[in-house]
Formats: sequence, C-alpha cells, structure tokens
Amino acid sequence: MSEHGTDAARRWTLRGAHTEYVVTVPAHGRWLELVAWGPHGVGDGPSPVAYDGPVPFLTAGDAAPIEYATDADRPFTGADLVVETMTGHRRVAFGFTEAAHDPAAGTLAVTFADPVTGLRAVLRYAVPAGADVVRRWVELTNTGNEPLQLARVGTGGFCVPTPHGALLSHQWGQWAQEFQLEHVDLKHGAFTIGSSQGVPGHLHVPWLAVRDGAEPDGSVWGVAVAWTGSWEITAERDTGGLTRIRAGRRLPDGPLELPAGGTLTLPEVAGAYSTDGLDGLARVWHRYQRMLAGDRLVPRPVLYNSWEATYFAVDAKSQLELARIAADLGVETFVVDDGWFVGRNDDTAGLGDWTPDPAGFPDGFEAFIAEVRGLGLRFGLWVEPECVNPRSRLYAEHPDWVYQVDGRPLTPIRNQYLLDLGRPEVADFVHSTLDGLLRRYDIAYLKWDFNRPRTEPGRAGADGPLDLDGAHVTALHRIYDQLRRDHPDVLIESCAGGGARTDLAMAGRADIFWPSDNTAPMDRLAIQHGFLHANAPHLLSSWVTDAPGIFDPRPRSLAFRFVLAMAGVLGIGADIRHWTPQQRAEAAGWISRYKEIREVVTHGEVHLIGGPEQARCAVQYTSPDGRRVVVLAWHTGRSDGPGLLPSRPVRLPLRGLAPEARYRQGDQSYSGSHLGAVGLPVQWTPIHDADLIVLDRE
Repeated sequence: MSEHGTDAARRWTLRGAHTEYVVTVPAHGRWLELVAWGPHGVGDGPSPVAYDGPVPFLTAGDAAPIEYATDADRPFTGADLVVETMTGHRRVAFGFTEAAHDPAAGTLAVTFADPVTGLRAVLRYAVPAGADVVRRWVELTNTGNEPLQLARVGTGGFCVPTPHGALLSHQWGQWAQEFQLEHVDLKHGAFTIGSSQGVPGHLHVPWLAVRDGAEPDGSVWGVAVAWTGSWEITAERDTGGLTRIRAGRRLPDGPLELPAGGTLTLPEVAGAYSTDGLDGLARVWHRYQRMLAGDRLVPRPVLYNSWEATYFAVDAKSQLELARIAADLGVETFVVDDGWFVGRNDDTAGLGDWTPDPAGFPDGFEAFIAEVRGLGLRFGLWVEPECVNPRSRLYAEHPDWVYQVDGRPLTPIRNQYLLDLGRPEVADFVHSTLDGLLRRYDIAYLKWDFNRPRTEPGRAGADGPLDLDGAHVTALHRIYDQLRRDHPDVLIESCAGGGARTDLAMAGRADIFWPSDNTAPMDRLAIQHGFLHANAPHLLSSWVTDAPGIFDPRPRSLAFRFVLAMAGVLGIGADIRHWTPQQRAEAAGWISRYKEIREVVTHGEVHLIGGPEQARCAVQYTSPDGRRVVVLAWHTGRSDGPGLLPSRPVRLPLRGLAPEARYRQGDQSYSGSHLGAVGLPVQWTPIHDADLIVLDRE
C-alpha cells in the first residue's frame, strides 16, 4: 500500500451504498493515507494511489496519498495544516496513538499527537447509511503549555488517480451569473478556487469534480466544503499522475490562535464518488442532501414573491391586490419582500429596524396578514437580519456592533454595513428579532437575505486578532438551528444577493436556496443547469417573472418560463396585475400541472440531458418506484426558426429506465430501450419552445 508497508490492524474500510473508502496507517505511524476510494471491492486489489520509492529531491510524504498532512509530512507539495509555536518554529510532526472504528455506524476516528508542541488531532470520518458520501472533519486540541498559531487549517486531502491528466469541473460566476459550469484540463500544477468574503460567494461554488482525462464519462470524484464562510479548494496533480484535492477553511484575517488547553473543530468537507460521470455524481449529491433534509423533505408550496412587482413600494393595498390574483392562480404562499418595515423607502435606510411600517399597513400588520391568510395563502416575509443601514435607529444606538477596524473608515456596500454576529449581544439581537417576528405574526416562510460581504476585519475595542469568520458562521448556524427547533413549520430560504450562500452546511439548515437574482429565462437556464450538478431540486427556488435577459436577451414564452421554474420549487415574481386574462389562465394551468408532478421533482432521480448551450436541453425526474417519469425540456436555439423549414423532432435520450418496460405518454407507448437509445421525440415550433412531458410505466 506504500513503500513502508502496512499493518492490517491499522487499516479500515468505510462502506457506502455503492462505494468504499479505505485508509491505513503505515508502519512508521506518522500519518493516515488512502488505500482506495471507489466502487465496492476497489480496496481488494493493488492500491490505485500507491506510490513507490525512492522519491528523489522530495520526501516520501510529498508523494504519499496522505489524508491529513502537516508541513512536516509534505514540506514541498502542500500541507493541510501549518502550525507555528510562539517562537516561530514550524514543522509539527504527528505520530499515531489510537483509532476507533464502528463499521455498523460507518464512523472512524483516528488520533495523532505531536510530542513537541502537545498538539493532538482527531481525524473523524462518517459515511451515512445509504449514501456514497464520506464526511470528514478534524478536531485539534492543544495539550501543551503554550499557545499555538494555526497558519493554515485545511480539513484534509482527497487523493484521486488521474494517470492521463485531471479533468476538473467547477462552477464560477458573479452576481446575476452564478453556477456557470466550466471544465479545466489539468496536466500539471495546481488549480485553486475559494472565497475570502466571509460567505461562499458568487465567484466560485465550494464544489469540485475530478475525472481522469481518458474516462470523462466514467469514474468521477467530487469534493464539497460544508462551511458558510471563507473557504478554499486546491487540486494539484503531481508528475506521478496523482491529483490531491485540499479542502477546508481559508483564513483571510490571518492565523488563528489555539490557546493551551483549547480545542478547535475544523469545518466538514465531503467527498463523493460515482461511476456515471458528472450526471451520476449529481445524483450522489442529491441523495445526500435529501438525507440532510430528513423529515423536512416534502414538496414545497408554490409561492408568489412581490419584489419584482412593487420593489420598495410596499403597502397593504398593493400587496393584497397581488395576493388575490395569486390565490386565484393557485399559489399557496405569498411572500412580502423588502420594503415592509419603517424607514425602508429605498436601500439607504431602515435595515436593522424590523418594525412594520404603520404608514403602509394602517390597519396593523396582523390585520394585513389575516387578510392574506383569509385568501387561503400562507404568509412569508423577507428579512436581512445581519445587515444595518447607517440611517437606522439600530446603528445610531449601537455603532460598535458592525465590523470595523479602529481608526479606519467603514466600507459601505449597497448602503449598508455588516453586523458582527460573533458578538454575543449581536447574535442575541438577530435571534430575538427573528424569533419575535415568528412568534408575533402568522409567518410560515422566511426569505433570509445577505447582500454584502465582510470587508473590515476587525471588532471595535478588540485587544488582539480574532477568528471573526469562524465566530460569525458558528453563530449563524446556531441561530438557524434554534429557529428550526422552535418553529419547525416555518420554511427558511437562504439568499445572499442571489447564490452567494450555498454550501453543504446550509443545505442541512435552509429549506430552499435562492440561486440568483437574475430571473431572465435563458440566463436562468444556465444557472439552474450548474446548480443541479451540485444541489438537489428541493433546494432550487425558481420564479416566473417578466424579466428580460441580462446575458441572453432572446425572448421566451410564458410556457418556457413556467417549465423552467418547475425544475425545482415553483415561484412567481412577475407583476401579475398586468397579465392578461389569457396569461392568467395559462399560468393557472401550469401551476395545476406542477402540483401533479412536484412529488416526483422533490424525490425523483435526476438526469441532466444536454445543456443550455445545446438545442437539446432537458431534466428528467424518475419517481423512486420507477412508475412515473417527468421530463422538462427547453428549446434553446432561435425562437423564430423551428417550424419554418423542414425539420425533425429533437430526440431526448432518457436515462435509467427499465429496458424491458413500456412507458405511456398520452396515447403513445414506448419501450424503455427505445427511449434510452433512440430518445423521446419533441417537436418545437416558433410559439412552442418548452415541454412538460409525463410518462407512466404501463
């Protein structure tokens, strides 16, 4: 397994539904290393990641598939953990002490210690039953007498065999253009993505997929970071054909201090494996995220959000007019967006003062909500509790509550500052504000927004460096957990100027993600295509709006917009007051059809067919029992071309069907083998640019 050999008593296997993850402590006992990661049985033969010595001009550790490497283990090719003593010395060197393995529970804990500094590391693993995801995190404890400085605190390395070059898949973006799927051919060297913004950010998604260059449709390994703060993923391919992915926290504020007797738990990172390429890897992540949702994994209600209809001009009259129309269409939840609280006539004031505006709701907010509920609608509310406007009562009373560096000017973004959630009194304020709103008013849905990154890395009056990023994220997660415990029937949508706060930690806490502020149909198609590679459909909030394209302005029908929004959680954000009777009737029909299929969308196996850059673009959902197949398909070419010249239907090859079974669509019957090989025919015309197709197994 390595040039040092191995002891069977120090080799452990974690088994998933279809995969296994095998690790060992070599005879020298200095580190834990990977033996094999892949389908069941992959650990029985020679290790696909083993290394052979000697290693000229490097150390053995630089070439070894180490799971968690200090800078003593990998001094030249990138460590996960870098520690400094108070005298500036580095090179922490661990030795194995003990391990605890529970095969039935799918857990493993391997402990190492450094006799010089007293630093102890417990490497923890868990593979949830029924999943093909290995969860990893590390607990660091300083058992010595002196504080230690942690200069780098990655959670671990994942090693992948890439003898023919590494094909990396990642998602880049910006505001209004998130989740853009991209591929990089990494022959040699390193590739790094991450965020220093205090949130996962718009620029990159904390997700990476790796394939061998010769097998792009075969085995694929994925890594994701479960941390709602600053993060980093680095993939580096060595000259021997091994790609090592380092993942974990990024420290934009400098080293962390671990005091004598102190313990630090590093963020969880997760690895996933599939034999079926990127499409199969998406399904592995989907299954895992559905497990994270637990008993909250139920079809989400169809919602209406008032933002694009009224913006900040929020009052009871306009909102009730929208609510009445929405109820007639079949909407189930009505969400009042920004502009409902005192001082909020635009984005320059009001944040922090979470009191309903009596001028907009002269009969009282309770009475307004009661009228919405009287229409048969659940009520939802937009909040941005971590931010504050300089023009607010909260900031006037507590200017020290925002992130700031003493003596330096503050940086306003969107005319607002960011509250220091790591301060206990600030966390208490945010929790009590939200808890108070939910207890006082009949609220069933919260859209929790976050519209700026952290800029000033400081706290007023602080004596020394602080882990601001860690404290903010820990408090955020704690508040989410408290609200879910105390208000289990309230759905929470995570939004951060669009998709800047989507990670595995939030996937286990938020019920829904808002992937982008861009609701234009063709732009959103690309965003959702990338999103579904990393996230399950129950997390995808998507609206039908009147918005024109930002990056792709081609017009699209109301049908296209509805079928697109049905790919996850259906919402409407258009100004429906201006829709014609015909448009409203069409919308009501689409909403009714969505309610018939949303169970399959929520729980079904997902296959991503084609892509937004192809004329053939679809998402297939197959119910868990295989009895129903739902296909959402979009024509992405010119909207005025099909049907004007002789043409043939586009064929959509469906996946995962029983070849011998027959599937019925209306009066047409197909065999599973036909649908897989020949494909489902879809004929688009100038006025027909999307389809919702349901097939039932005969």
